[in-house]
Amino acid sequence: MTVMTPAPVDQQEDEEMLVPQSDLTDNHQPMEVVAQPETANTVENQPVEDPPSSRFTWRIENFSRLNAKKHYSEVFIVGGYKWRILLFPKGNNVDHLSMYLDVADSASLPYGWSRYAQFSLAVVNQIHNKYSIRKDTQHQFNARESDWGFTSFMPLGELYDPCRGYLVNDTLIVEAEVVVRRIVDYWTYDSKKETGYVGLKNQGATCYMNSLLQTLYHIPYFRKAVYHMPTTENDMPSGSIPLALQSLFYKLQYSDNSVATKELTKSFGWDTHDSFMQHDVQELNRVLCEKLEDKMKGTVVEGTIQQLFEGHHMNYIECINVDYKSTRKESFYDLQLDVKGCHDVYASFDKYVEVERLEGDNKYHAEQYGLQDAKKGVLFIDFPPVLQLQLKRFEYDFMRDTMVKINDRYEFPLQLDLDRDGGKYLSPDADRRVRNLYTLHSVLVHSGGVHGGHYYAFIRPTLSDQWYKFDDERVTKEDMKRALEEQYGGEEELPQTNPGFNNTPFKFTKYSNAYMLVYIRESDKDKIICNVDEKDIAEHLRERLKKEQEEKEHKKKEKAEAHLYTIIKVARDDDLADQIGKDIYFDLVDHDKVRSFRIQKQITFNVFKEEIAKEFGVPVQFQRFWLWAKRQNHTYRPNRPLTPLEETQSVGTLREVSNKVHNAELKLFLEVELGLDLRPIAPPDKTKEDILLFFKHYDPEKEELRFVGRMFVKSTGKPIEILSKLNKMAGYAPDEEINLYEEIKFEPSVMCEPIDKKITFRASQLEDGDIVCLQKSAPVESIEQFRYPDVPSFLEYVHNRQIVHFRSLEKPKEDDFCLEMSRLYTYDDVVERVAQQLGLSDPSKIRLTSHNCYSQQPKPQPIKYRGVDHLSDMLVHYNQTSDILYYEVLDIPLPELQGLKTLKVAFHHATKDEVVIHTIRLPKQSTVGDVINDLKTKVELSHPDAELRLLEVFYHKIYKIFPPSEKIENINDQYWTLRAEEIPEEEKNLGPNDRLIHVYHFTKETAQNQMQILNFGEPFFLVIHEGETLAEIKIRIQKKLQVPDEDFAKWKFAFLSLGRPEYLQDSDIVSSRFQRRDVYGAWEQYLGLEHSDNAPKRSYAANQNRHTFEKPVKIYN
Repeated sequence: MTVMTPAPVDQQEDEEMLVPQSDLTDNHQPMEVVAQPETANTVENQPVEDPPSSRFTWRIENFSRLNAKKHYSEVFIVGGYKWRILLFPKGNNVDHLSMYLDVADSASLPYGWSRYAQFSLAVVNQIHNKYSIRKDTQHQFNARESDWGFTSFMPLGELYDPCRGYLVNDTLIVEAEVVVRRIVDYWTYDSKKETGYVGLKNQGATCYMNSLLQTLYHIPYFRKAVYHMPTTENDMPSGSIPLALQSLFYKLQYSDNSVATKELTKSFGWDTHDSFMQHDVQELNRVLCEKLEDKMKGTVVEGTIQQLFEGHHMNYIECINVDYKSTRKESFYDLQLDVKGCHDVYASFDKYVEVERLEGDNKYHAEQYGLQDAKKGVLFIDFPPVLQLQLKRFEYDFMRDTMVKINDRYEFPLQLDLDRDGGKYLSPDADRRVRNLYTLHSVLVHSGGVHGGHYYAFIRPTLSDQWYKFDDERVTKEDMKRALEEQYGGEEELPQTNPGFNNTPFKFTKYSNAYMLVYIRESDKDKIICNVDEKDIAEHLRERLKKEQEEKEHKKKEKAEAHLYTIIKVARDDDLADQIGKDIYFDLVDHDKVRSFRIQKQITFNVFKEEIAKEFGVPVQFQRFWLWAKRQNHTYRPNRPLTPLEETQSVGTLREVSNKVHNAELKLFLEVELGLDLRPIAPPDKTKEDILLFFKHYDPEKEELRFVGRMFVKSTGKPIEILSKLNKMAGYAPDEEINLYEEIKFEPSVMCEPIDKKITFRASQLEDGDIVCLQKSAPVESIEQFRYPDVPSFLEYVHNRQIVHFRSLEKPKEDDFCLEMSRLYTYDDVVERVAQQLGLSDPSKIRLTSHNCYSQQPKPQPIKYRGVDHLSDMLVHYNQTSDILYYEVLDIPLPELQGLKTLKVAFHHATKDEVVIHTIRLPKQSTVGDVINDLKTKVELSHPDAELRLLEVFYHKIYKIFPPSEKIENINDQYWTLRAEEIPEEEKNLGPNDRLIHVYHFTKETAQNQMQILNFGEPFFLVIHEGETLAEIKIRIQKKLQVPDEDFAKWKFAFLSLGRPEYLQDSDIVSSRFQRRDVYGAWEQYLGLEHSDNAPKRSYAANQNRHTFEKPVKIYN
C-alpha cells in the first residue's frame, strides 16, 4: 500500500429530478434543490508534461549460489538520475525475497537532494509470463530514505521451487519500471490553495474508501441528502453513521486541511485492524448505501439512494417455436461490466444484453409446453440519474485457483449514449421520452496487482473541463488525458532510445487503470450538481463542528505558546490514598491523574503558592513542597523539600533545576500537616536527621494494599520505637505484632525485602521518600491458607498478573472466556487452567496459538507442546505484548500429534467417477508405503489385490510418482495435490517397447498477442505400444474417459514438448514421438487432449470480482 465552494443561489425549484418509475411516497417533502451555475475556477490549470519513464531488465545467473546478503544490479538511468535494484536473495531478515529501488549515487549527491518516482518491481515467470509477480509503489527519495521497496516481495519457498518457473537454469529475471515525476514538496503543498478542495487522510489501507467517499461527496444531491438526515446533539459521531458522514462532509466542504476518517470507520464498528485490510470499493459502496438507505427510512430524505442510483432491468426467456415468454424485473444500484474481451463500455453493454440460445441439451422447460428452444437475455427498463459502472478488472482464474487482475486496454467515453442504435439496450417497457445521455463525472483508479495496490479518483465536481485527482491527502489539478486515456490500461510503448536503429519498440503493461466509473444523466445534471450551503446543515451540527474547531485552535495555540508556560503537577496525601491499591500498586502516585496547573514561566513560585492556597484551602505558610526524583532503579520518589530561596525563583527556573530531561513539567508533592482539629498547621522543621517515610498496609486475607500515611523518623531511631504509631495508622491495637518490608523496586523484577525492626533506619539504608509496607505477623500455620501470605508474594503476583482473553481458533474474532493468570505460569499451568475452564480431563489435548499484534489474527503456526517456558513468551509478538491466545481441542494428545505427519490424499476410484479426500496421520518417520497401506483400509478397491500408488499433481500435471520407500516427513501437501489411485493392470505388464506417457487436457488462450497453453482437468498415464496409431489410442482414451461420440469428435490431439503443441493425425505413430522412457519431468513431453473445459467449476468466493485475499466488508452499526 502506498501511502500517500461556489456562491449560494437564492432561488427555489419545486420540481423534482426526473426519475423514471420513482416509488417515492407523497408524504415526504423533497429537499430544496437549487441548480449550481458553473463557475470558472480561480486557480489556473497547468498543462502536465509526460514524465520520463523506462524499463530495466536484470538477469541474475547462478542465483542460488549468491552468498552475499545484499546484491546490487548495474546502474541504469531514468529522468537523468542514476538508479539500481537492491536485492536480498535470502530475505532481509524475513523468509521472503526482499527487493528495493535504490538511488545509485546517493552518497555523492549534494545536501538536501530529493527525487520522486513511481515504480514497479517484478520477478518474471519464465514459463508463463502472466504468473509473473509485480508490485508497484511511489516514493520521495532523499538522503535518509535512499532506497524503497518491498521487504516481503514473494515467499522464498515459491521463488526457489524449480517447478514454479521463477528460477529456470538457476537464472532469475527481475524487471523495474520507473517513472520519474517532477518533485512537488509534500510538506508545503496546499491542496485547498491550489485546487479549492481538500483530501482525506489514509488510516493505513483506506485509500479505497477515500476515493469512494470523495466521489460520493462530489455528488451534491447526495451530500445534501446526508446533511438532511436527522441527527441530534446527543449523538456521538463514532456511534452514528449519519452524524459521522455529516461531520466528514462538512469538514471536506469548509476545512483548509485534509480530513481524518477515523470517526466514520469507528461508526462502521471497525477496529484498527479493519482499517489496515484493503477491501473492495464496489462492496464498500453497496454496503454503505444499504446502511444509509436503511437509516433514511421514515425521514425527509427517504428514498434518496434509490432516486439517485437505482435502475431496473428485465431478465427474459422467450420461446422461439411457441408463444411463451417469462420476464422478471430486477433493480440494480451499479452495473458490473466485463473488461476481458471488450474494448470499451459500449462493447460491455453489447455483451450485457447479448442473447443466449437455449437449445440442444440446454432447452428451456416452459410451463404447458415442456422443453423448448428459447432466447434468454437482459434488457434495461430504466437507468438511474447517477450511473455507477463497476469494471471487472479482477477475475477468478480457474487454472490457478486464484484471482488475477485484467490490465487490458478498455476505453470509456466522456459522453455515454445508452439510447444508441435505436435503443437496443432498452426493453419494450422503457419510457422512450427519457433521454439516456450521460456525462462522465468520476473515474476511480486501481494501481497495482491483485495482491494490493493503491486507489485514487479523478473527479470533475462541476462537470466542467477541469479534472482533479483526489489521492488521499493530496488534491491536484489534472488534464483530461490523464483522467481518461491514461486510465484505459493496456500496454504503453517506451520511447526509442536509438531512433536511428531498427529497434522493436518495447511495450510494457500499465498497471494503473479505471476500476469504477460514475456517469450523470445530462437531463438531471442541474438537479444533481446543485448548490449545498450552510443552511442545509443542522444547527447542532454546525455548533458541534464549530466547537471542535475552536478546541483544535485552542490546542494549537497552547502548543504554540507551550514554551511560555510550565505545567506544575501537584500530588497530595489524598491522591496517594485514592490511587494506591486501585490504579497503582508500586511507587506512590500516577502523576497524570493529579491536579495540574498551567503557569507562566516568569511567575515566581511564591505567587503560585497563593493559587494553591485558593485551590486547596491551605494557607501559604502551611505549605511545604517536595521535588520528585527518578532514582537509578527507575522508581520515582519525593527527594527533598524546596528551599525558601528556591521559592523566590520563577517557576521556569525551578522546572529546569528539578528536571534535567527536557520536559515542560514540574512535579511536586505538597506536604500538609494537620493539627488535632484536622486544620492545616505549620510543617515541622526538618534536619538532616529527619527522614520522610511513606507507609502502605497489606491485608493477606482480602489481598488488599492501601496507603495509610507518612511520618518523619530519626535516622538514628529504630522501627521498634514507632510500632504503636504504625499500628494506629493501620487501625490495629497498639501492641499488635507486625512485620515491615521495604518496597525497593519493581522493574524489571520486584524487590521487596524485610526490615529488621531492631536496627536503625540508617543501618537499613532508609532515606527520604522510601516506602515501608506493613502487615500483621501471621502464625506459620495460617500462611498456607492465603494465596499471597506476605507483601513480597503479593507484589510479585501483581507485577506478573495478566488477564488473558481466550478465543476458539475456529472463531478468531470472538472472545470465548477470560482467565486471570500469572505471566510466570509454565506451559503446563496454562493448558491446565484452560482444560479446567472447558471441563476437559486431559490438558495435553489443548493446543494453543499465539496472536499476531499487527494482523490481529492467529499466528500461522501453533505453539508446540512445552515449546515455550512461560505465559509471557506466549504473549510476545516481536516487541509487542498481546493479551489474546487461541485454543483448540484435539482428538489426540498434542505430544502424540506432533510426532505424526498429517497428509490430505485425494483417492480416485478406478471405476466410479468419484474423488474422496482422506486425512492420513502417521508417525513422521513413516514411508509412502505406509501411507498406501493405511489408505487401503479406508478406501473401496475395485478388487482385493489392487495395488495403489501416490502421485504429486500440480496445475493439472503429474510431477512425480512417489517411491514407496520415500519418507513422508518432507512431503508438502499444501501446494501440491497428493493423489492416490490404483495401478492399472496394463501398466504392470509393460512390454520392452511399450511406453508409459503423460496425458493432459488443455485449451489455448491468446493473451498479449501470445498463445498460451492452459491445462485443466485430471491428468493421467497411458500405456502406448510400439507402432500404435493415434486412431487406435483415441479409442482407448474415449473408453477410459467415457466421452460421448458427439463431443469426442470435436477433440484435437497434440504432442506437446515444453509447452509447444504439434498436432497429430489419426494415422500418426504416437510412440515415435515419445522416445524417452522416464518421462516424469514437470515440463517435458505429454499427449495433449485439446477441448473446451465443460467440467463443473469448483465453488469459490461468491463475489468473483473480489480479491481472494480480502475479507468481506462489514459495517457493524
